[in-house]
Amino acid sequence: MKRIVIAAPHSGSGKTTVTLGIMAALRRRGLKVAPFKVGPDFIDPGYHALVTGVPSINLDGWMCPREFVREGFARSTAGSDIAVIEGVMGLFDGIDGSSDAGSTAQIAKELAAPVVLVVDARSQARSAAALVSGFAGFDPAVKVAAVVFNNVASANHERILREALAAHLPGVALLGCMPRDAALAIPSRHLGLTTAEDNPLSAEFLDHLVEVVERHLDLDALLALQQQEIPALPQSALSEAGAGGGAEPVRIAVARDAAFCFAYPDNLRLLAEQGAEICCFSPLRDAALPDGIGGIYLPGGYPELFAEKLAANESIRQAVRQAVEAGMPVYAECGGFIYLTQGVVGEGGTIPFAGVFPVRTRMLPRRKALGYREIELIADAVIGPKGATARGHEFHYSEMEEMPEGIERLYRVSRKGADLGLEGFRYQNCLASYIHLHFGSSPGIARDFVGHCRAYRTRSLT
Repeated sequence: MKRIVIAAPHSGSGKTTVTLGIMAALRRRGLKVAPFKVGPDFIDPGYHALVTGVPSINLDGWMCPREFVREGFARSTAGSDIAVIEGVMGLFDGIDGSSDAGSTAQIAKELAAPVVLVVDARSQARSAAALVSGFAGFDPAVKVAAVVFNNVASANHERILREALAAHLPGVALLGCMPRDAALAIPSRHLGLTTAEDNPLSAEFLDHLVEVVERHLDLDALLALQQQEIPALPQSALSEAGAGGGAEPVRIAVARDAAFCFAYPDNLRLLAEQGAEICCFSPLRDAALPDGIGGIYLPGGYPELFAEKLAANESIRQAVRQAVEAGMPVYAECGGFIYLTQGVVGEGGTIPFAGVFPVRTRMLPRRKALGYREIELIADAVIGPKGATARGHEFHYSEMEEMPEGIERLYRVSRKGADLGLEGFRYQNCLASYIHLHFGSSPGIARDFVGHCRAYRTRSLT
């Protein structure tokens, strides 16, 4: 099938805006678009889903085995006309400087997909062609097939860019030049763009974006970009790990609202494949947890932005705390972890949360942590046995008070072999961490968590 990777030399080049514009324009032409995002990002996929009407799947070559990436791509493109894959950071940026692990380039090679490079042409003209030349020649296995110049100031600016690219890189197509347009800016905050839940794109915004894309980009040329065959995928053990084995379904409550919107779609899919019936609830609005559940999953998000409203919903805070005290399996990550603390420290004091862990959270003006993480369980847990490993990502602007020694640490955390200490805190059967684990990195996570939830539910009925 047709597939393209939309990449850039660096973050802030405008690839998200271009990606959304292309997705929206192709959809309005009647094409079924399968959206994807390279890397561990949660915000861009929310906008992809808003524009295309289907979930956007993360493709990450460091967190997940190549078989999982390939299978997930094949599954999510079934019945689609074109896959549009938005890159992360710069085209060749990944976990380190010596490999392409975790990079957009890695995914482009894995899927044999042509790359459309979005270049911010602000304050440069002929030099933009030199920049494209460097990216096109850096790794011969990565096919930079086309360019979109962004932030083009005038007709004369566009003329110079076109001349330079045609003269020096005749094999790279110029899809067009996007003009500078403040009306296409998407607001941002400390973790990146505002979320689609918090800032749903208006019909007027999308209409204008599609108009600009149709006027300035050659979508017919984009659809005509040469496609290579993706090499045959060998039989994967991960496929065999997907089935729930016919076990009794179990209901698992998953927090899903504007405060808790950072969950990998693959995580929810893998839980469902193991027999979980996903029951979404809102800690912002709902007075109680869903009936008949055997476990709770609290994903990340922006609980600090909704602290007052979360605190005001005392009944659901108590329900979550009581579930933990009763021994229900609970898995929480980042924002979900914050929700389980005593609360967020604000100007007027502490805004109370669920109060499971005896620490408070404070927001910082600077980023506290960023990067890929690998964890090893140092004791049996609701997500796996001692010795099990998994991979994920950490990104937050908050910090917590020192966790008391009486609270167990279950994760030995590392990054590229460097020991980062112990994390992953357990109280009763509740496991909480700042790290967003991708369940695709270790298929046993979904199986074991659902198994623990099923066992708890069975015990509660006897």
